[in-house]
Amino acid sequence: MPLVIEEVFTLGDGSATTVAKNQLAPHSRTPEQLVDIVSRFAASEGWLDRVRLRTEHRWYERLHLGADYDIWVISWMPGQATGFHDHGESAGAFVVTTGVLEEHLPGKRSHAIYPGQPRGFGFEYTHDVRNSSLAPAVSIHAYSPPLSEMNEYELDGTDLVRRDHESEQTSRRDHEGSAQNFKSANWSGSSSIDQMLASARARLRRLTPEAAYEALAKRNAVLVDIRPEAQRTAEGIIPGAFVVERNVLEWRFDPTSEARLAIAVDHDLEVILFCSEGYTSSLAAAALQDLGLWRATDVVGGFHAWCAAGLANAPFG
Repeated sequence: MPLVIEEVFTLGDGSATTVAKNQLAPHSRTPEQLVDIVSRFAASEGWLDRVRLRTEHRWYERLHLGADYDIWVISWMPGQATGFHDHGESAGAFVVTTGVLEEHLPGKRSHAIYPGQPRGFGFEYTHDVRNSSLAPAVSIHAYSPPLSEMNEYELDGTDLVRRDHESEQTSRRDHEGSAQNFKSANWSGSSSIDQMLASARARLRRLTPEAAYEALAKRNAVLVDIRPEAQRTAEGIIPGAFVVERNVLEWRFDPTSEARLAIAVDHDLEVILFCSEGYTSSLAAAALQDLGLWRATDVVGGFHAWCAAGLANAPFG
């Protein structure tokens, strides 16, 4: 089905450009080139503040339209899905930046897609992308030529049957209890702490101390010290950081909690956690993502790395 293409498009740097439909050249990028495009765009920071979460359906916005490709950002709440679809005459690529998505291909076993694992495909590619996890997810997509058509399909056994109409309620009935299905599909017995840590970090856009400092200076990010008082006394503090010890973290940042902090008003808050060396903070950031704070992350190396980078710190007290 044809997609409506606006004439004014917002670029990743926040500026706007006007492109008439008849100006679009018929050039195409390869899937490999599109993988590089989404990877580089996802690594930039100019687009992040545009993301919104919607419980009623997936939220998406086109961030760039060029002569030969366009770029979209999509947010996914738990249980949201595309259903089986193609991309018309366009090749494409996408990369998860936050959370975990699940891709289903006709007749093949589904697989989880973690941040930093871009996927490219040709113009005949048909798939179903879902958020079957317990936390929100965000992804960046690019298509070449720019996306102008999508066709939806129903799965009949192992065959795909094309739909005649658009439906955003994509296979909703098939996703009842999807979070439980996700846990069952990925459960293979007990996990070690190293496996838990790796799984948590795979969902995060972790920040170096320098990148965390820049986020505080340029955005409304919140730096949170989750160390216990004994560690803060022995090691020192970062001036201006919120102190929220790990045992009460979820209650302080859940927007629905009666014990929340005044700044925890919605799930779009960018929370940057740190502990002593960046281990506990990774697990804690993943726990905040499970509450819906999709921008929660932590500082690589924690307080020790912050000090080693020569950034501001002070003795406790």
